Amino acid sequence: MDARATVDSMLRADLRGRTAYGAPQLDVAVALNTNENSYPVPDVVVEAMTRAVEVAARGLNRYPDREFTALRGDLAAYLSRSGTPVTTEQVWAGNGSNEVLLHLLQAFGGPGRTALGFTPAYSMHPIITTTTGTAWVDGMRGVAGAGAFDLDAASAVGQVRQLRPDVVFLCSPNNPTGTALDLDTVVAVHDAAEHALVVVDEAYAEFARPGTPSALTLLADRPRLVVTRTMSKAFALAGGRLGYLAADPALVDALRLVRMPYHLSTPTQAVARAALAHADLMLDTVDVVKDQRDRIVTELARMGLDPVPSDANFVLFGGLADSHVTWQALLDRGVLVRDVGIPHYLRVTAGTPEETTAFLDALAALVPTHAGAAP
Repeated sequence: MDARATVDSMLRADLRGRTAYGAPQLDVAVALNTNENSYPVPDVVVEAMTRAVEVAARGLNRYPDREFTALRGDLAAYLSRSGTPVTTEQVWAGNGSNEVLLHLLQAFGGPGRTALGFTPAYSMHPIITTTTGTAWVDGMRGVAGAGAFDLDAASAVGQVRQLRPDVVFLCSPNNPTGTALDLDTVVAVHDAAEHALVVVDEAYAEFARPGTPSALTLLADRPRLVVTRTMSKAFALAGGRLGYLAADPALVDALRLVRMPYHLSTPTQAVARAALAHADLMLDTVDVVKDQRDRIVTELARMGLDPVPSDANFVLFGGLADSHVTWQALLDRGVLVRDVGIPHYLRVTAGTPEETTAFLDALAALVPTHAGAAP
């Protein structure tokens, strides 16, 4: 028996044959496939981070603050800027929002339990769910007469009542569609999921168009509701790996049962706190990115394609005869976008004006031979 067969024979049965997550990491001129912020961390913030890590390095012989209390306080203060007070006791953090989601599923999922998500949505939700031995169910997003990627509240409520899941994932703005949820839908799903944890993934909340609500406003008196966020996108800190959530203090306390001791390193805490201390500067590029996102929507519509209006820092667009062929043709022109597995659709991150121009020019040259399929 060869090594692969030996490993497969020992692997959990529900993981055999699965493919690991892996967006292409290629050396290209224009990388617009993973929804990163194209703008580098400002020099003044880099200097602040460097000083903070230098100070922290002197104490690396000691374990980090297990409760990361100062960081949680800074995150609470940042969230409270929206007008909804959030306390330190309501905040939890991890090495990226994926680890935060993992903690939630370790605590509230597991063998014999089920998680429901309305696909297409964030591809890591089912992957993380499966790693905890939790059963995953793909819920239906669109309904007849509504937008193909809209989540219909009545349909979602019906699915929740029928399936009776233990965990429900809502994504607003949704990845990969960019569409946001109204709060009535969130409340309806929460109330229908009578005994379930309801997780609202708001990784792209800072890019939402004016008037788009946040589920943070719903947390009071809803101990089953969680709102997850990240510093990877709007804060341009994808390499820093810092995700977080807001929830009832009792739920936060339960996560201590599953986290690994000292899971947030001292340098990670120092870098994140330095970024939060310069939040306004770190978020300076958000409006620029939103302008490019809206530019992409407008220009793709002019090309005769089918862009989905977005509240995130990316645009899903359809109308392609063969999405993978177009993906490869763009890559051949030095532009990397994301094939999300939806026939006739691709997703592109809104980058700098120059990156947007490069993408639009490359796609415009392809449209005469690559468009034509009805979305």
